Amino acid sequence: MLEKGQITIDEWVELKAEEERRETKALAESRSVGDTPVKAKWYEKLNIRGYAQVRWNRLGQPNGKLDSNQGDKSIGANNGFFLRRARVILSGQPHDRIFIYIQPDFASTVGGSNHVVQLRDWYADLFLTKDKEWRIRAGQSKVPYGFENEQSSQNRLALDRNDALNSAVSNERDLGFFLYYTPSDIRTRFRHLVESGLKGSVDYGMFGLGVYNGQTANQSERNDNKHFIVKFAYPHEFPNGQILEAGASAYTGRFFVSRSAVVPEGGGAAQTPDGPDNIRDKRFGAYFVLYPQPFGLQAEYTVGEGPQLNEARTRIDKRSLEGGYVQAMYNYRCEKYCLMVLPFVRWQYYNGGRKSEANSPDQKVRELELGIEYQFSQALELVTSYSFTERTSSNSSGPDPYQVNYGNLIRFQLQWNY
Repeated sequence: MLEKGQITIDEWVELKAEEERRETKALAESRSVGDTPVKAKWYEKLNIRGYAQVRWNRLGQPNGKLDSNQGDKSIGANNGFFLRRARVILSGQPHDRIFIYIQPDFASTVGGSNHVVQLRDWYADLFLTKDKEWRIRAGQSKVPYGFENEQSSQNRLALDRNDALNSAVSNERDLGFFLYYTPSDIRTRFRHLVESGLKGSVDYGMFGLGVYNGQTANQSERNDNKHFIVKFAYPHEFPNGQILEAGASAYTGRFFVSRSAVVPEGGGAAQTPDGPDNIRDKRFGAYFVLYPQPFGLQAEYTVGEGPQLNEARTRIDKRSLEGGYVQAMYNYRCEKYCLMVLPFVRWQYYNGGRKSEANSPDQKVRELELGIEYQFSQALELVTSYSFTERTSSNSSGPDPYQVNYGNLIRFQLQWNY
């Protein structure tokens, strides 16, 4: 009837929805005996979803020496369109006391090769109580350090996570065990902050304790030491419906830093820096988020000590670090042509080591980012941003390694959700 013009596309969609409802009802009735329904099979309790992001950072004539090895590896010279993320997520609850979550990424960059399939998450939540307020998360999952680290890139406004908090866990994840406690009403509030489009970070516990390897996800453990972490977060809802979330976390452990030859300060032959193999890494971080209804404000700060290459580029030792960011945003709800429009501005800085890279070089970051997210629908969104950046390069080759580069970037990201 649609092809013959007898009904509209909206009427066809409604007819299809009604047909699916009838089929679902018939299936449920066929699997029942009298008034006692047959339990759903385990595979019927699983669901599949995901998202993908395509970026372009080369509009205009940006500084080709400016790079961001910790974040978007397509920043820099000789880069074009870039598939930043391609995620497929399998999750569900095959048992009343077990929830599983599996997430590979089909767009990882490993050893200069793009579109490598790499594991992101593979964990199970083991509920200790019937109300599911207490649970143990076992497997590879996000380390609960910082708001943006916990927040999915599917929901984040800024194109990349801030360098200061992300330097603690460069890919946000590790292998370990985490104990979480979240009261039922707070769990509902965390879920609302994501489902309503307010850019929440899902439920990583109102309170949490964890023990994990410490070398980050998909890396072989390099010592017998374990990292320990504690966190607290609370989203307070005011009588007018506005929500202010505040939280803090701290961890400690020893990190094994990989090394490579580098030219020391003052020149000469490249040499491998000396120093202890396993260096104490301990940090404290705090944040608050005033969710955009319609105006929002978000900030994080971290301070601590971690491995870092000295100024002479001859030795790696424990040194102090600190940094953070502040972000303002506005949530405009559209009545036609779009779902939401969210302009934002963010300023970030970081002074400290980049432990995920060989030699853990000193990293200095100063960046101002102006952007806007345009949501066509729940399935499609476009982000455009302009950033003023000062950043230490990850390039360790040549007579003057780890140069500080400056540049401005015009960036685009198209994201689709499925």
